[in-house]
Amino acid sequence: MSPASFVAPPPAAIRAALVALAVEVGQAIGEARVGRGWSRARLAEAAGVSRSLVYLVERGEPASIEAYVRLASALRVRLDARLIDPRRRAGLSVAGDPVHSAMGEVEATRLRTRGLEVAIDEPYQHFQFAGRADLLAWDRDRQALLHIENRTRFPDIQEAAGSFNAKRAYLPEAFGARVGVRRWASVTHVMAMLWSAEVLHVLRLRRQTFRALCPDGSEAFAAWWSGPERRSGTWSTFVLFDPGASSRQRRWVGLDALEGLRPRHRGYADAVDTLRRAGLV
Repeated sequence: MSPASFVAPPPAAIRAALVALAVEVGQAIGEARVGRGWSRARLAEAAGVSRSLVYLVERGEPASIEAYVRLASALRVRLDARLIDPRRRAGLSVAGDPVHSAMGEVEATRLRTRGLEVAIDEPYQHFQFAGRADLLAWDRDRQALLHIENRTRFPDIQEAAGSFNAKRAYLPEAFGARVGVRRWASVTHVMAMLWSAEVLHVLRLRRQTFRALCPDGSEAFAAWWSGPERRSGTWSTFVLFDPGASSRQRRWVGLDALEGLRPRHRGYADAVDTLRRAGLV
């Protein structure tokens, strides 16, 4: 590209890219720390930085290159920055993801107590399209199906939207044929996201994207969670979900409650810490 044809990106795009990079590096630092079983104080001492800096980095606040190098060196991990077209980046694997597993366990336990049939990580195939559903719950008598897509982070929003849309299109028919339900009277698709600061940041940045993807209110999910489910039709909704919520805390909230909402977890690593203290991972 010649200098004459170069167009500088707008300041807003540069800021958004810096925030995304800081969040990604902060997640990696936090996961490496949790993997070693270190506290933030121990990492700060080993890296020669303040504990508050460790906290800010893991929360996704931008820091200096020196700070990132110090933290990575202390954890004995490589700070690897690569230029990758986000349209070709692979989606986040949930293999070995303790928070994702905890979300499914809490959801399955709740739905089974209501007498529903439940399946976790259920494979399905519709002609040439194949995929897996994080969680399915169904009531044969009422011909009602609930599909939950659990997400702990958004490394690629377009990938997440594409996966969710494909499951909405193909999953009900393919799964219904397997369990002997020719037509579902009620289908509810739910994207359940970890109730964390980093997810709230993405939601507020891309609010209209998520409203277009999940246009229905959280009442559709509430009907299953607190039920019994008696709605008909097809619904798509979004909820923030906290697998580590105490008995005195609300387990989930809908997208309509986003204004003024405070996060339950600073980030993914903080959620792992919380679940570990509660004996859930």
